[in-house]
Amino acid sequence: MVKVEIVEEKDPQSSGNSPYASSSSSRHSSQESISSISSELSAEENLYDRISALVDIVPPTTRHNISTKVLKAVSFVKTSGKVIGNIVWIVTTSALLVGLPLALSLEDEAKIVAQEREMMAQQQGAQQMLSPGSAYPPPPGSNQAPQKGIVPPGF
Repeated sequence: MVKVEIVEEKDPQSSGNSPYASSSSSRHSSQESISSISSELSAEENLYDRISALVDIVPPTTRHNISTKVLKAVSFVKTSGKVIGNIVWIVTTSALLVGLPLALSLEDEAKIVAQEREMMAQQQGAQQMLSPGSAYPPPPGSNQAPQKGIVPPGF
């Protein structure tokens, strides 16, 4: 805090020439008023005590306005938090109940498609081995007519 101290002039002749010079009685009264004001912070006073002392300074209407605005802000934060929490809950449970089975079924479908492609490739490889222009002779006892199927390029 600020501590006010009166500095006495050493030269009494120069004080008479100054426009700011004052009589000794006014100095004495100002000294008494300054010493009567204690601006030092008490050791027992804390921040809560200082804030609670503001009740006397702030008018009741202003306190009421501040109080209602703070209560409205707190209620808005609570309400919006609940709404956002409900929305997040709905989205996550919907994703688990709908999305997870859908993802699993799509994965199973992809496995089935891959197996079908593998089986088709095996059948085409077997047909190429048994085709008449092949390097392998047909097995004995097979009297099949040569098939005129679609031959993929490069075979």
